[in-house]
Amino acid sequence: MPGADDLPQAGAIAMALNGAPSIEVLSEEAWLLRFGDTIDAAVNARVHAASRRLQAALPGIECVPAYASVLLRFDPLQWIDIGAATPGQRLHDAVRASLRDAAVVVEDVRVATIPVLYGGEHGPDLHDVASHAGMSEAEVITRHTAADYRVAMLGFAPGFPYLLGLDPALAMPRRADPRLAVAAGSVAIGGLQTGIYPQALPGGWQLIGRTPLALFELASTPPSLLQPGDRVRFRAIDAREYERLATTGGGDA
Repeated sequence: MPGADDLPQAGAIAMALNGAPSIEVLSEEAWLLRFGDTIDAAVNARVHAASRRLQAALPGIECVPAYASVLLRFDPLQWIDIGAATPGQRLHDAVRASLRDAAVVVEDVRVATIPVLYGGEHGPDLHDVASHAGMSEAEVITRHTAADYRVAMLGFAPGFPYLLGLDPALAMPRRADPRLAVAAGSVAIGGLQTGIYPQALPGGWQLIGRTPLALFELASTPPSLLQPGDRVRFRAIDAREYERLATTGGGDA
């Protein structure tokens, strides 16, 4: 098994790629590719482009994208070449070659439409968001459904999508008193992001609506309805359609 000395040192490598991601060694089987240190839509787009490129180009590599980084997991034994470069250097060279043009590659991504019943018992914080933004509840809904979102990453809980693209006018701090239980499917705003609770969970985001779609089902393949890099649009529905979709399990996504 190759040791840590065979691998690039943390922060020591910069790729020939716009955004100059560096490699941070976490273990013999995991590296972290850093593209930045802020939540930024352009940086996140490079993250997903790089993740797709690496996943397609390097067999056996697992990529887990986040806001500004990609966790790279691999079996170091697959990169042993007797008499040639060390496994770490071979993998580094392969990663560098795969990412060289990734920043300028435009690839098709899946677009998902999520039906949402806004306000009422399913969106108890819609009024507060409207008041904070200085607009009516109807305008909040209009602006929320008009935006084009990207799944920046999945986190917090299995299937929870952190979505970039929220209209800045709708940004609102998280609640000072987080709820102990938030219903599955709740659509919420937290700061400059929006998200959807995949299960009944505690949470402090502002609840503006709820979708009848199941965001995470362990028996499904993949189990998460939304995947990192997906584009997302919200569609306002009424109570009758919500009940119909909740009963049939169907939906737009």
